[in-house]
This record gives sequence, structure tokens and C-alpha cells, in this order.
Amino acid sequence: MFYGDLAEVKSEIHIPDVEPAAFLILLKYMYSDEIDLEADTVLATLYAAKKYIVPALAKACVNFLETSLEAKNACVLLSQSRLFEEPELTQRCWEVIDAQAEMALKSEGFCEIDQQTLEIIVTREALNTKEVVVFEAVLNWAEAECKRQGLPVTPRNKRNVLGKALYLVRIPTMTLEEFANGAAQSDILTLEETHNIFLWYTAANKPKLEFPLTKRKGLVPQRCHRFQSSAYRSNQWRYRGRCDSIQFAVDKRIFIAGLGLYGSSCGKAEYSVKIELKRLGVVLAQNLTKFTSDGSSNTFSVWFEHPVQVEQDTFYNVSAILDGNELSYFGQEGMTEVQCGKVTFQFQCSSDSTNGTGVQGGQIPELIFYA
Repeated sequence: MFYGDLAEVKSEIHIPDVEPAAFLILLKYMYSDEIDLEADTVLATLYAAKKYIVPALAKACVNFLETSLEAKNACVLLSQSRLFEEPELTQRCWEVIDAQAEMALKSEGFCEIDQQTLEIIVTREALNTKEVVVFEAVLNWAEAECKRQGLPVTPRNKRNVLGKALYLVRIPTMTLEEFANGAAQSDILTLEETHNIFLWYTAANKPKLEFPLTKRKGLVPQRCHRFQSSAYRSNQWRYRGRCDSIQFAVDKRIFIAGLGLYGSSCGKAEYSVKIELKRLGVVLAQNLTKFTSDGSSNTFSVWFEHPVQVEQDTFYNVSAILDGNELSYFGQEGMTEVQCGKVTFQFQCSSDSTNGTGVQGGQIPELIFYA
């Protein structure tokens, strides 16, 4: 810009594509080696760092974005990471979007992405959510896109702005009830499409559809088993509405989806259970639900409403309070460290545990997670 054969001849040079705040951060880094990043300006700073080939500042921006990445901004950051050609950030975005698909697709940020990113997300095989959530998210995006283009928000305009993205939604993989109560009444499908999809659900001679027919694979949950054996000894392990709890830490970011729990040792029984995940005393997720055990020493899955992002090298507390048949199985020969795929779990006793569960034995034999 200032020197050499390509230098500008004007005394004042306008740079309309870089935000002033981002340009100041760039200048400060170049003169003082200090990096001051903020959530509001980090994307603009990354753009400036890429434009002027300042790799250290660009890397700092990407690291900042990775640490602030969560479901509500994952889709926007995916769009930006593709634009800036940052494959590591792109991969991290996909990890969050896949595992926390429902929250990511329902976020305001999803409505801000570009058309190509929309199509890539809707095509994604690993999205861990129901197809009805995908369909609703696509409609929300279409409404936002109509407003961006200054168009009236009508079914026809929404359909037009979506283009081929509409035909990437796997509508036939919804249940008949989900389709009838949602997509069939959305007015975005033609009468012929609606009619044919109903026939596809119900008729022996199925019409040909333009929508994908195969269900998404989603994510396969992994299970960390922390006991080497389980046992039952008469009168030894009881539930009295007390808290069973354990602390854990992991060496890479994962998403906790639920717990595997032991049930009754006296035949089939139903339990109500409150499960909870906390960090530094703050509740991150909880669920009050029921499960039925069959009298075996198997574990029984209890899920949080949404998978919860868990950061590396930080201890979290999981707990379960069960109400039901008192006598149950319990774990033995507990391990302080468990290697599960590419993730290493560490366990330690929790002060919240008032029913005897600890590292060596007790309840909460499994953590169910995505990685």
C-alpha cells in the first residue's frame, strides 16, 4: 500500500472492508505485540489479519473463537470458518453442531448463515436431532432470508429463497404424526407434494418423492464404564432418596448426554430419578424422569434433555437421586482413570455424595457421551 511499485499515490487511503475497531487491534498488535480480542470484533479482526497476512494474530483469533464456541454461535462460526478457510475451526464447529444439533438449529445464529452453509448443514448425515427440528429451522432461515431480501414473508417467497435446500430436508423420515402436524400444514409444500407424501406413508404402491428417504445416521453415543464388576449382596445397597454423586474430568472436549444407572436387584421395578450435571457448584443440566429396570445387573440409560458441552481438564460433578425399589445392584473395583476411545476420564469422590457412591464403588457406573 505504501511502498514499492504497487504503492498508492493518494495521501489518504480508504479501507472500506475492515471495521475500525478491528483495524486498531491489528495496528496495536503490529506495533506492540499485544493482542486484545473481544467477542464483538474477533471475526472482523480475523478478516483483517487474513487480509494483511498476519498469521499470529489470525491464529489468536481462531483460538479465541474455539474457546467461545457453543451451540448458539456454532452455525455462524461454521459459515465464517469456511469463508476464512480455517479447517480446524470448521471441524470444531461440526463437533458442536452434530452433538447439540437441536440447540444449534434453533439458535438465532442459524438464521444468519449463508445459503451454501445452510445446504451443507441440512445435508449433514451426523446431525443428532429429529427431522422435524431440521424442517422448522429451514423455515425460520427462509423467513429471515425473505426479510434480508426485502420480500414479503409468504410461503411462495420462502420456497423461492430456499431453492434446492428444501429438497435436502428428509421429510419422509418424520413420523406420520410429525408430518401431519407440521410440514403438511406449513403451506410451503405444494398440494401435490403433500398428497404424495401422505400416500408414501400409507399406500402399498408408493409414489416417487423428490425428498431423501433415508433417515440420518446421527451420532452413536459412547459409554465410559468406571467399574470392573457389579454385585448384589442382601441388604447392602439401598436408595432412600439420598444423593449418589461422582466427580470426573476429561482430557478433551466432549458432550455429556446422560448417565447409565443400576436398578433393582429384586426383579422388575420402576424408578423416578433426578440427574444433574454441575461445574463449580453451578447446575449446567438436570432432568427429572423415570426408567424401568428388569432385575438384571445391566445399566439403564437416563438422558439429559440436551447434550452438555464439557471442557477439558476441569472437574464436573454428576449426581443421581433415585426413588423406587430400595435394594439395587452396585459397582465394584472402580477405576480412577478410564480410557474410552480417544478420551481419558479421571474420577474422584464428590462431597455431594450422601449414599455411599465413590470412586471405588456404588452407583453411576456409566457416563454416556459424544466425542
